[in-house]
Order: sequence, then structure tokens, then C-alpha cells
Amino acid sequence: MPLAAFDFALTASWTAAWFWATLLVGLVWLRRHLDLNAAADEPILSERDAAGDDPLPSLTVLVAAKDEEANIGACVAGLLAQDYPGLEVIAVNDRSADRTGAILDDLAARDGRLRVIHVRELPVGWAGKNHAMHLGVQAARGELLCFTDADCRFHSPLLLRAAVRFARRAGVEFLSVLPHLDAFTFWERVVQPPAGAIMVFWFPPDKVNSPRSSRAYANGAFMLLSRAAYAACGGHERFRTALNEDMHFARAAKQAGIRLQVIRGGRLYSCRMYVGLRQIWRGWSRIFYGCFGTLPRLLVSVAFLTVFSLSPYVTLLLAALSPAAGAIAAAAALAILSQQSVLWRFYRLSHVAPHWALTWPLGAAICLGMTVNAMTRHWGARTTWRGTTYTGGA
Repeated sequence: MPLAAFDFALTASWTAAWFWATLLVGLVWLRRHLDLNAAADEPILSERDAAGDDPLPSLTVLVAAKDEEANIGACVAGLLAQDYPGLEVIAVNDRSADRTGAILDDLAARDGRLRVIHVRELPVGWAGKNHAMHLGVQAARGELLCFTDADCRFHSPLLLRAAVRFARRAGVEFLSVLPHLDAFTFWERVVQPPAGAIMVFWFPPDKVNSPRSSRAYANGAFMLLSRAAYAACGGHERFRTALNEDMHFARAAKQAGIRLQVIRGGRLYSCRMYVGLRQIWRGWSRIFYGCFGTLPRLLVSVAFLTVFSLSPYVTLLLAALSPAAGAIAAAAALAILSQQSVLWRFYRLSHVAPHWALTWPLGAAICLGMTVNAMTRHWGARTTWRGTTYTGGA
């Protein structure tokens, strides 16, 4: 396009706005490199943190399981393999219709550190996991409480030692250790990185870990609390109807002035969240609703995905409709290159092969749909999770 024609085309207000907005999207993505630099400098829990001669307090690890026969054996075996003195493991079999209860009873018969509680009915006004954990805490004897999920795999026997000693050295009363997320299928690799990026957008680690910020986040896969911190948060009874109790605990901790810290766990343990697109859709819709909490936040998330994740690709496809087609297409191409330069680093940091960043538009589009689906919870849409149906978020 000749320079004169280029200038003429951009004099149209809508064309100029489209051009500069697309360039701005690219600049915002380039700015994210600074955030990645900061993330790379954040501490990662490692086996080195387990070193020390100071006596360790007794610890109870609690895990709830409903129809988890495929996972519970490996999960509990990994917990019992932990090199931690004074360890107690309480597994709550929450109304399972499969072999979960039998697997737990067999493990308990072989290791006295494991105690099993069988739940037959869910009381009215409780979410299943919260009720199970509530019963587990009532039976726990440890000075510290650690909550985890049945789909976690514990690869290092030093994980608990490392977490407890890290928390004590840092003066942390509530430590949440993030798992390595296993992704084995196409849809897991496509959807989980964009979904995780949305969480980082709303809950940046520097703010979550700052006592001066009200931003709060915790991951239910690993939450280590002192008994005093657990009581100050109100326990599971306070959040008995919540489907994202981890987020509620984090917010309550911040409100109570409890020192909260979230740290990456490297490859000390891992978690496979969901298998198959249908489970991914339902699971992340539930997470988005519970974590963002309000309709305005969900709306901002929709705008965030639309503008910063998808608009450069849409712009590139529609550029031919503009009088300044070449300029608009060039701006879109620059925005996409800026985005991909950040994403390749982000995927590598997340232990996902960087070339999967090329699927970002598809994953972001699915996340957009899941966010809209989460919004329907505000109008009473039902959520079925682990065989129990809840209205809205509770």
C-alpha cells in the first residue's frame, strides 16, 4: 500500500482505533516478559528445604475420596512413603460406590499410621469434600494439618519435611504448594495452560504472598496449616457449602492476618486434574466460578480472553475488510508474535512442551466458553460434581 493511501486509510476513526488497539495488545504481551522474569526468580520448594536438625511437629495429612479407586491407592501409598516422624494419614471414604473403601481398608491393615473414616450419608447443607475433611479434622491428632487430593501423586519422600521446614523458616502459618500438573491427552495440553494463565492473571504470586495485599489464593492439592490458623479461618464448617473451599480458606486467612504463602513444588508431587474435554469443561467452570466469585470478575475475564488472547487472530482473519488491510494485518501479526514469544516461555516454565503454545487460540476459546458457563451459576444453574448435584456454587 502506498504511504499516501496508508495515511488516508488510517484517517478513518474506526480503522485507526482498530490498528492502534491491536498494536497495544502486542505491547501488553511484551510487557508480560517482565512478569515471567519475576516468576523465574521465585523460590521453588525442593528436597534441599528438608535439611535441618530441629525437631518436627506431628503432622496429620487428610485426603477425601469419592469413587477414586483409580487414584486413591497410589495417593495414599505416596503419603505413607513420606520420611516424616510423627506422621498420621487420615483418609475419608466419602460415600464411594466403587472399591475406594476396600482399597483404603487394605492399606490401613498394613500400616498403622493410616486411619480410614467411612461416610455413609451427606448431611443437608454440606458439600461432600468439606464434610469429609471436617470429620477428618475432628479425628486428627497432629499439631499441623495438611490437606490434599486423591488424584495427587507424591514422588519425593521428602516433600512433607521440605514443606514444614520451609514454612517454619519463612514464618508462614498457611503454606500452599502448587503441584506439577500432569497432562497426557490433547485436550489437557490445549486447555490447562490458558486456564492456568487466567488464574495467574487474577492471583499474581507477588500479591498473594504479600501481607499488604488482600489478594488471596490457595490450591487444595496441598494446604499446610497450623491448627491455630485452621481455627482462625473457621474450619471447613464455615465453608460447608463452598465448592472451592481452598479459595475461601485463603481469603479467610488474609482477613485474619494469617501469613499465607503459595510456592511452586517443582516435581516433588504432581496432580492430574481432569481427563477428557467434558470433565475439563465442568471442572474448570467450577473453579472459575469459585475463584472469581463475582459477576464483574467473570465479565472482566471474558473481556481479557477476548481482547488479549483471541482478537489478534480474529483481526488477522478480518483485516481484508479494512481500508488499511496491510497495516491492520501487520499489527495483528506483530501482536501474535509478541504473544507467542511470551507463551513459549510460559509453557516451558509450566513444564509443558513449548510448541503447544501454538494451540493457545483454541485453548483460550474453550476457556472463554467455560468462563461464560461459570457465569450461569449466578442465575442458579446446577453443578454436578463427584455424583452430587449443587445449585449455583453451593
